[in-house]
Amino acid sequence: MANAAVVILAGTDGHTNLGRLVNGLEAAKEFADNDEDELELIFDGAGTQWIPELEAEDHDYHDLYQSVKADASACDYCSGAFGVDEAVADAGVVQIDDNDGHPSIRSLVDDDYEIITF
Repeated sequence: MANAAVVILAGTDGHTNLGRLVNGLEAAKEFADNDEDELELIFDGAGTQWIPELEAEDHDYHDLYQSVKADASACDYCSGAFGVDEAVADAGVVQIDDNDGHPSIRSLVDDDYEIITF
């Protein structure tokens, strides 16, 4: 059994960041597909911008995103800072604010989660 927190930090600009997103979603899916593993998928920082893009059914990675969306959350502060808070709420993605408006990485570490950033 593994506990993994996959954190998507890559923004939506550029091919490199798309690659980081896809690698992060693929890693998340690998954990999600194993019933014994615990997964937290967190869109943080500029990564919050991906949620409205991935919600579009014609996005190349919409289906991959949908396969892990149930485990997804987004930074509350960053969703607002990057102007996607309404889109994140409309998508039904939980916004977390455990640490001054941001996700608490420390609590994940305390709960024995491996933190993997993309």
